[in-house]
Amino acid sequence: MNAQNDPNHSGVQASAPRVHMPAPLSPSDERTWAMLAHLSILLNLVSGFLGVIAALMIYLVYKDRSRYVAHQAMQAFLFQLIFWAGGGLLIGLMWAFVGALSAILIGIILIPFALILTFIFLLLPLGALVYGIVGALQCANGEDFRYWLVGDWALQFV
Repeated sequence: MNAQNDPNHSGVQASAPRVHMPAPLSPSDERTWAMLAHLSILLNLVSGFLGVIAALMIYLVYKDRSRYVAHQAMQAFLFQLIFWAGGGLLIGLMWAFVGALSAILIGIILIPFALILTFIFLLLPLGALVYGIVGALQCANGEDFRYWLVGDWALQFV
């Protein structure tokens, strides 16, 4: 039975469902969201981890609307994640090493060095904060910013 003889067919062709494509961002909005992705590192000062989540959320929301924002947000996310997890892991491993060596008294000699290294590791977030602010300023000026080692890696996800 063809469509002309079918009583349930009205003769009107059904159209394909429309897919809503998000509108691309204006250059001004791109700069703003890229800057905010880098400034999300400031949230880590009060929460310890919200900057990572904010950068990821910016990436997820704007990845289809702007390749520039997606790249900058992914960089900020990866940089913060690596810095947050890697820094904690390094401090933990260092103190575990000193603790293990304390059993044979060599670790007691290493405690001052471990304290100095811990102090240095605690200063690193300040450096990361400054680095994130530099990235935000460059994005606000419309320049392409790339974190060292992370920038090119982030392109794989964009």
